[in-house]
Amino acid sequence: MDSGESSEESPVQTKKGKSKTPRKPKTSVLKQKSPAEFFAENKNIAGFDNPGKSLYTTVRELVENALDSAESIAELPFVEVTIEEINRSKFNSMIGLIDRERIDEALYGDFETAKAREKRLAKEARFQEAQAKNAALGKKVKEPTAKAIKGRGEASFYRVTCKDNGRGMPHDDIPNMFGRVLSGTKYGLKQTRGKFGLGAKMALIWSKMSTGLPIEISSSMKSQNYTSFCRLDIDIHRNIPHIHLHEKRDDKEKWHGAEIQVVIEGNWTTYRSKILHYMRQMAVITPYAQFMFRFVSETSDKNVSIRFARRTDVMPAVPLETKYHPSAVDLLLIKRLIGETSKPHLLQFLQHEFVNIGKSHAERLIGEMGADFSSKTPVKSLTSQQIVRIHQLFRQAKFDDPSGDCLSPAGEYNLRLGIIKELNPDMVATYTASAQVFEGHPFIVEAGVSLGGKDVKQGLNIFRFANRIPLLFEQGADVVTRTAMKRINWNSYKINQTQDKIGVFVSIVSTKIPFKGTGKEYIGDDISEIASAVKTSIKQCCTQLKSKIVKKIQAREQQERKRNLTRYIGDATGAIYGILKEASQLHANKKKRLEITDEDAELLQKVSSRLITKEILSEKLAQHVEQVDYEMAMEYATQSGVREEPRENVYLQSLEPQKNYMDFHTPIFVFRLFQ
Repeated sequence: MDSGESSEESPVQTKKGKSKTPRKPKTSVLKQKSPAEFFAENKNIAGFDNPGKSLYTTVRELVENALDSAESIAELPFVEVTIEEINRSKFNSMIGLIDRERIDEALYGDFETAKAREKRLAKEARFQEAQAKNAALGKKVKEPTAKAIKGRGEASFYRVTCKDNGRGMPHDDIPNMFGRVLSGTKYGLKQTRGKFGLGAKMALIWSKMSTGLPIEISSSMKSQNYTSFCRLDIDIHRNIPHIHLHEKRDDKEKWHGAEIQVVIEGNWTTYRSKILHYMRQMAVITPYAQFMFRFVSETSDKNVSIRFARRTDVMPAVPLETKYHPSAVDLLLIKRLIGETSKPHLLQFLQHEFVNIGKSHAERLIGEMGADFSSKTPVKSLTSQQIVRIHQLFRQAKFDDPSGDCLSPAGEYNLRLGIIKELNPDMVATYTASAQVFEGHPFIVEAGVSLGGKDVKQGLNIFRFANRIPLLFEQGADVVTRTAMKRINWNSYKINQTQDKIGVFVSIVSTKIPFKGTGKEYIGDDISEIASAVKTSIKQCCTQLKSKIVKKIQAREQQERKRNLTRYIGDATGAIYGILKEASQLHANKKKRLEITDEDAELLQKVSSRLITKEILSEKLAQHVEQVDYEMAMEYATQSGVREEPRENVYLQSLEPQKNYMDFHTPIFVFRLFQ
């Protein structure tokens, strides 16, 4: 007890017996972060998890912006992407830093001690000895793999350039379009390629964090006779652009579009396959675009140059901005719409700010809201309680589903062309489902299934697209992957899930893609409407393929029967001719003359006089096999309803701009009528 009481009165004792006065907590200060600062600290949300992923995301954001820009003016997109490797010495010269030789080698992470060096040399000697023995025994000699030793501070830098032939940007808007986070032209309810609305702004933030170098933008619009050039970075704490240079230059080439150049830290080695896979999948879903991709390294053997050619000049329609469906809004959104509307009264507000609410429907809704509401109620004077009542009624009332007219899927024709162009499969089937709805948002599912092709592995090869952009990460949890692997009985469609080379392509477009995860890289499996539509679309493709596979199997069996019959022509000819020859000799003997008809006697006479030989008989049997094969094929065609010759794919070439024509679209081809 005494010790306990003394401890309460005495200061806190440390191990050395010294007293330590408890620290007083500091007074908390209210701080505020700008949007740019928030995304800089949480860059993984926007796909900038590490240097490799940051390089991939930068390319993706620039390419998607370029496509949006060209499509907005109905221009066939031409996008050039260049990634240039920059070594440390060149990077230092770019930022004005002089290279210095190391003074204290042991200070660096790649320093090798004498013991570690001795161990490495001994290991290399053992490897060379084993290689010499293998060579003496005639065994395969492995190439030595040299591991580069990098310190923790070592980094790789890349200059990423993206050039397009799109709309371009107004001269005065360029600084805010790149140097102010959460400002842009794509906000609104419509189908968009972007996930966060950040675009190239996040690439600029990553450049600021990893290299400190500004971004450079060149832009020109069709209506301009000059090119805008801007060099800027971003004040992350204030979320405003910091302009280094902003000027107008002569546009001698009469070019329109944008060229964006940014220097960032990255990792090409680990994300090379992802970037190339992304470009290939983008060529599948946008066959009307032409992509030119280059990777430039100091060593020429590492250079990459790939051209993804345009396959068609038929572009999908531009997505339209639409109004909100009443069942898809929340309280905050209703308040925002009330603040932004130009309509003074409640009746007009309901009619013009929401989809699928006509005048009579709006009047019925107002009558259901209660005595406090009328058609002439000023919408700006609604109280919080009244807004809650409107929201509750929206959630309980019945509304027609929104139409899919505002959506712009790739189109079955383009999807089929893209698959054929990039994979060159043996068979392909495509299907576009009708527009459906989840949580008040319309969506359309397009699917394609292919068999065989180049660079396709055995088993399921799944290609996922959301609003016409490829999804490459977190595939296992995606609704498309789970449906293809667990909910489709491939054997019932004559397809071997493990042995055949199967390509499954599913594209989902909507005014709201229900992404899951912080990186928005996959679509969840918990929305029954989307899961059901994906399953139905894939099954429709499989049904088409099944009929083709059955026909192919029947044709193969027919060829096998013909081959078997042809194989025995020689033996059958020899046996028949031998019997006929022996019969003709017996018939020629007057003592043993056979009792046969005149027709048979004539046949034996021809054998005796060699008018019928073994060769002639063989030829006649071969003709008979051909005739039987043709008759069987005609009988099958009659039964199955096939009344046409085998078809070949025909593709339209690009036309000169001055030609006039009219397109008639069907799901699998476009008929072009020249005027």
